[in-house]
Amino acid sequence: MTTRHVYRVYIRASAEQVWQALIDPEFTRQYFHGTAFDESPQAGQPYRTTMVNGEPAIDGVIEVCEPPRRLVQTWHVLYDAAMAEEPPGRVEWTITDAGEGMVRLDLVHGDLARSPLTWAHVKDGWVWIVESLKSLVETGSPLPPETMNEPEPSQDPTGDWHRAQGIECNNSIWDLVGEPASPERDEELLRRAYASAYHWQRAARRGPENEVRARYMLAKALLLTGQAERSLHYADSCLDGCVEHRLADFDLAYAHEARARALAALGRDDESLTAWRAAKAVPIADPEDAAIVDADFADAPTGV
Repeated sequence: MTTRHVYRVYIRASAEQVWQALIDPEFTRQYFHGTAFDESPQAGQPYRTTMVNGEPAIDGVIEVCEPPRRLVQTWHVLYDAAMAEEPPGRVEWTITDAGEGMVRLDLVHGDLARSPLTWAHVKDGWVWIVESLKSLVETGSPLPPETMNEPEPSQDPTGDWHRAQGIECNNSIWDLVGEPASPERDEELLRRAYASAYHWQRAARRGPENEVRARYMLAKALLLTGQAERSLHYADSCLDGCVEHRLADFDLAYAHEARARALAALGRDDESLTAWRAAKAVPIADPEDAAIVDADFADAPTGV
């Protein structure tokens, strides 16, 4: 699931220069919103960063400190009361030689599964910090504050987090669809499908189409794991949702397709053929969507 943020930037500098920019207060205060380590980070030791006025910003534990290549720290927000109540995440910096006088800086902020407020707050904030660090090392000056386009605070950060998880879970199901059946694959397939439905039920800006698509993925996962009766239940529910909310196009086509496959698995061949015909008869407006639907329906019985 999307419980982490990943960033990468190439910097025309040495690994030692970038490392210094990460840990030296003289540098970090210039691009890190005025914050810096209170003391030099040491592996296995707690740390704290503070603002220029002495107010606490972040605390945690330095898990790895391998100059000038890798710094790993737990990350607990102190500057916001609500985020301070969430469990700490984990921030990992990795500096790799990229040739021609350049290094690659990778930043991963993970372990945010139970910290939706922090997840939403840092998602875009890291972009400016990393780019400002690059500017400072390469030119001697950080980005000017006016270039920091702060996003409007989300009215529903937890809902935004659930939305991201729903998308990630849904997309990840397709990674398993083509794999050979096995107890391990089947278990993981079902977990991802139910997780997707769980998150979409709580997602920001969700619509009836999201619930319908969650039911479709459950129907597909259950069919692939040999549970045709349960698959038909969700396929019927998917179709009911399309009818209730007047969803057409590919949502309706795939609802009929899910029913067709479940009915075929149950040996109800005549009903399956009827469902296949209904699926193929649904008009698909977008040519790219139509091509995808045609490819997915290519194994429909001959003559449908």
